[in-house]
Amino acid sequence: MFAPRVFLSMIGALAAFAVATYYLNGSLASTAIQTLICAVLIQVGYFLAVLFLVWKEARERRRLSSQKQFVTAEAANDEKQPGKVSLRRLNRPHHLNS
Repeated sequence: MFAPRVFLSMIGALAAFAVATYYLNGSLASTAIQTLICAVLIQVGYFLAVLFLVWKEARERRRLSSQKQFVTAEAANDEKQPGKVSLRRLNRPHHLNS
């Protein structure tokens, strides 16, 4: 979400909305109020979209972090038990090459 592009798109959408509203109502005051309400709704939607993207990224990072900790703990367990074949190594693609 590139901010200048979003702002220009928002201004374009608001201008089109204002023209259509004025054409349908014929009232400048009503058009201004409805366009202002539309602008607020667009901003709320933009904020919620950014909030969702941040939440999704944080969830993904938490998931990857917990997987990394699990793999690290598993590797530490494998190193403490000599003679045991590591299942972690067998589950990787091309496990015969390592």
